[in-house]
Parts: sequence; structure tokens; C-alpha cells
Amino acid sequence: MSAKRLSILVGAVWCAFSALIWAGAPAPDDAKVYIISPTDGETVTNPVVVRFGLSGMGVAPAGIEKAHSGHHHLLIDVDELQALDRPVPSDDNHRHFGGGQTETKIELAPGRHTLQLLLADKNHMPHEPALVSKKITIEVK
Repeated sequence: MSAKRLSILVGAVWCAFSALIWAGAPAPDDAKVYIISPTDGETVTNPVVVRFGLSGMGVAPAGIEKAHSGHHHLLIDVDELQALDRPVPSDDNHRHFGGGQTETKIELAPGRHTLQLLLADKNHMPHEPALVSKKITIEVK
């Protein structure tokens, strides 16, 4: 086999392998993630209690292999979603709830903020298709 053909073959195998590694777990078509509270446009005070909603799937801690389940990630003031074929970042704007939590209390600076949920699988990978809530805006007093 020529070097060129070998290079093409290796590249094709790597692409196929990468797709398998980076693909999120499958999500049922009727699955939905949403923010129960606060509601869009609500004025709140610290600590802000955020309750996570999920239908059509279950919640499981990160690292636990369980079909049709995942754990929540709260996106705070994120303008654009990350690439959904990569693990969810972990920083002040991407809060991980790998213990399977369904609510949290957070401290936010006074002012306007956006909140959004992204469900991810045991490896912090968004599901396929991605389960992303509607983005809400709140005002913190």
C-alpha cells in the first residue's frame, strides 16, 4: 500500500474513532430539560435558588452508566453554546452538577443574568440530540 493510501486510511479510521469517542449518549426524542424556577423575567435576591426540570429521561451522577440519563449543567451568562460534540467546560459560567443534583443555590452579582440548562451524559458530553433548555433572563437585586 502506498504511503498516500495508508495516510488516507489512517485518517478515515481516526475520524470514525473520534466520532464514537466524542458522540454523546442517545436521548429519546421526547426528552426535555427546563428551568422550573426562577421564571423568565423574574426579579430575585441572593442566594438564587435554581430548580432543574427534566422529562423523558432520568438523572444520574456523572460517571454512572445508566441508559437515558444524565446530569445537569447550569450555564450562567453564556452568550453562545459551546461545540456540542465536546465535553461541557467547567468554569464559573458552566456549573457542573455531577452528583445528580436537581437544584442549587447560587450567588450572583446584582444586575441582569441569563440561565440555561444543558444535560450531559456520564462523561459530561451533551446527548445526541443535545438537551438544552430555553434561556431565561433574571434580575438580581
